[in-house]
Amino acid sequence: MYPGALLGCQGMGEFQNMLHAALNIGVDPVAIKETIYQATAYLEIGRTCDFLIAANGIMEQHGVRLPLAPQASTNEETRFERGLAKQVELFGPDMAKRQTDGPALRRNINRWLADNCFGDYYTRNGLNGQEREMITFCFFLAQGGCENQLRGHTAGNFGVGNGKEKLYSVVEQCMPYIGYPRSLNAMSIIDEIAAKEK
Repeated sequence: MYPGALLGCQGMGEFQNMLHAALNIGVDPVAIKETIYQATAYLEIGRTCDFLIAANGIMEQHGVRLPLAPQASTNEETRFERGLAKQVELFGPDMAKRQTDGPALRRNINRWLADNCFGDYYTRNGLNGQEREMITFCFFLAQGGCENQLRGHTAGNFGVGNGKEKLYSVVEQCMPYIGYPRSLNAMSIIDEIAAKEK
């Protein structure tokens, strides 16, 4: 959780401190790197590149041999199909309709969302579906101003088995890094989506 929140709020100093601690207690370097890679789709490369460079340096200090084993499971030919399947799995069949029935001006970005965000990242090994959805929730939670996406990924978390109690716990763990206003906003969204799920 903490890397997603610290990436989202751009807390580089604390990210570095916590990464040393995480590696000292045996957190899998692959999981850490996968979190950073996935952040690129949600935070953009300009805000994630420095975190990747810092993580590589810290991992080398801890004796982690880089590069790590590749985790990609798609290629240029399969990324769209598998990414769209992942979107449908997480958010329902309406995701497929966005490719054909959505506004013409949005079709490019809808396709990029399927093949890049979901095909390139969500299909990777190293983190499971529950972990990826929880981390994505943390990205939106921490950066603020992304309430619509936080709603969508709250529902996505519910769909993969990260229920209301789990997400409340995630918010509580992230609160020292993101503050009370964003924490309270997230809890309101969790309540809102939980009420719709009933």
